[in-house]
Amino acid sequence: MKNTYYNLIDQTFYFPQDGFDIVKGYLEFHGVPLIHLIRKYGTPLKLTYLPSIGKQVKKARNIFNRAIKTKGYKGNYYYCYCTKSNHFSYVLDEVLAEGGNLETSSAFDIDLIRKLYDAGKLDKSLIIVNNGFKTPGYIKGIANLINDDFKNVIPVLDNMEELEGYAELIKKKFKIGIRVATEEEPNFEFYTSRLGIRNSEVINFYKKKIAKKKNIKLRMLHFFVDTGIKDSIYYWGELQKAIRTYCELKKICPELSAINIGGGMPIRNSLGFEFDYKYMIGQIVEQIQQGCEEAGVQTPDIFTEFGSFTVGESGANIFSVLNQKQQNDSERWYMIDNSLMNTIPDSWGINQRFILLPINKWKNPYTKVNIGGLSCDNSDYYNSEAHLNQVYLPEFPKKDEETLYLGFFHTGAYQEALSGYGGIKHCLIPSPKHILIDRDRKGNLVDRVFREEQKAEDMLDILGY
Repeated sequence: MKNTYYNLIDQTFYFPQDGFDIVKGYLEFHGVPLIHLIRKYGTPLKLTYLPSIGKQVKKARNIFNRAIKTKGYKGNYYYCYCTKSNHFSYVLDEVLAEGGNLETSSAFDIDLIRKLYDAGKLDKSLIIVNNGFKTPGYIKGIANLINDDFKNVIPVLDNMEELEGYAELIKKKFKIGIRVATEEEPNFEFYTSRLGIRNSEVINFYKKKIAKKKNIKLRMLHFFVDTGIKDSIYYWGELQKAIRTYCELKKICPELSAINIGGGMPIRNSLGFEFDYKYMIGQIVEQIQQGCEEAGVQTPDIFTEFGSFTVGESGANIFSVLNQKQQNDSERWYMIDNSLMNTIPDSWGINQRFILLPINKWKNPYTKVNIGGLSCDNSDYYNSEAHLNQVYLPEFPKKDEETLYLGFFHTGAYQEALSGYGGIKHCLIPSPKHILIDRDRKGNLVDRVFREEQKAEDMLDILGY
């Protein structure tokens, strides 16, 4: 049996697969020849493949709508993008171009909504769901949108006191939602999510507070499972509780017409990733339908708030291996030209795994390695993958003509925000150059620099030098 890196991947996974292929010995990502970008722009390099974003919006919408049609479900599906996953303008442009709605998390998201409106990228009919714990500034920003005739703004109450803020600031009729606090998984550090209102208090809260306010209509019941949508007893149990609460509320609140199941749709973090999206979505639609039929209430519109699912698979980080170090008989290190802690902080903070593949040298023998970041921190390393507790990559001679290039893929969600994009980085290691990749009307690839590599003077200015 051959022991080349290509044979290792080919014998372990179905390969090539969606988004990844080998052409003339080099890895391509969504049909993008990465070696050409490396030769043009150098490394380290952050890239975003824009068509992937719209593709994910279409994918979710198509699967939900097909499930709704197949099961004869009486209700509509609404796709919302969770802005906190990636706030960059190019992401919002793609989402809005595909007809997506938005979900916000903080007061500064309202400024973002205003900017998009002023630029003509959205109109006042767009559905905007406002989540999170609301500061006074956040409440005021939401109220101002409603007062300025944004017709489909839906603030979702995170606590009962929040209602009075809107009642004081908004004099016209408007819609609200209620977030129900979910129970956490048994192995979690606490029992109930800090977000939302206790399930046992929702009905009385509606009767005593919301129902008495003539200009406020309860439109949506919201719940979210932090560990995401997955085929587990825990997830189905929380969904069933939310459906029962919806049905109980619907009987006393005729204007309630939507259930929001939040986000958490998984994305590929391994070449061995398996998730039956059609099955899961079909089961969600079916369980909502069955619960409502048994309770004798009308089925609701279904909302989702997909963030990582929307943007995660569009991103990649490319590095060069600067050197290799054999620190003992069994531990070999490949040292890369940036910091893993800085560029993909989830790999350090929550042990998140990403798809890791070499760009070149697929015909070389493979070896077990650890990947070391450029910072001086002992935690700046990567040594396991989602399907395996170790990393294998091609071997290469130290004096090889072409260095080894590595790519971490599906890094498009959260990483820039968590690492403090454009700010001070650990060990003053600069943020890498960021490239946007799109296709023109003929399908040809078009690349452009979104941000140059961070300069030393930029960081020194922030530090007061």
